[in-house]
Amino acid sequence: MQLTPTERDRLLIFTAAELARARRARGLRLNVPEATALISDTVCEAARDGLRLAEAVARGRSVLSPADVLPGVPDLVTEIQVEAVFQDGTRLAVIADPFGGGGLGEAAPGAVLPGRGAEPVPAPVRTLTVRNTADVPVSVTSHFHFFEANPRLAFDRAAAYGMHLAVPAGSSVRFDPGSDVEVGLVPIGGERVAIGFAGLVDGPLDSPRVRREALRRAAEQGYLGASRASAAGSANGAGSANGDDEAEESQR
Repeated sequence: MQLTPTERDRLLIFTAAELARARRARGLRLNVPEATALISDTVCEAARDGLRLAEAVARGRSVLSPADVLPGVPDLVTEIQVEAVFQDGTRLAVIADPFGGGGLGEAAPGAVLPGRGAEPVPAPVRTLTVRNTADVPVSVTSHFHFFEANPRLAFDRAAAYGMHLAVPAGSSVRFDPGSDVEVGLVPIGGERVAIGFAGLVDGPLDSPRVRREALRRAAEQGYLGASRASAAGSANGAGSANGDDEAEESQR
């Protein structure tokens, strides 16, 4: 029997809903997937029975109450959307507040809590002038390793190594095309391990070997402001590479 992707999805919802019905019959309170599947299946079956969209949504909203689900589920699932086949075609059924509201408030899983006032702006320990040579605006977020920011931003990459913007957490700085922007930087805290970003570091920031390799990669990949720093680092590192490696080894 050949089934379309939509038909396979419908059977998956039905199977999960049957599991939810069986567990509910045993007196168990349902979790998020079980409750979502049961309500979705109820709406789809109501449409199959010939009910109109509003009637199917009402039936789906009435099938479960907060007492039928685990604590926190009504706070997590505030809306369910499912495509159902009605007599006049496929329609998107949107079931808002499917359980009649949650009651945990700020204690709910994933609740968004109000802030306690403005976050303090960290005092910069270094200031750099950054020029955007690209034809489009570039934005850099607060905790991005600034050394690895967009390659078309021209600034002293070596001076920005191991640093991020001195701005409130979650904010960003925008660099318009052709503009010069002065930014403050602060050292990255914690264990000072950079992973991801642009892939120039991927290791401990305080390792001399990792730093040299990051400068080399940045210059090789055309990051503006990195070639001169890489050349200086190579010249300095030629006579002290063994010492750096020995120092790094002694720290392990």
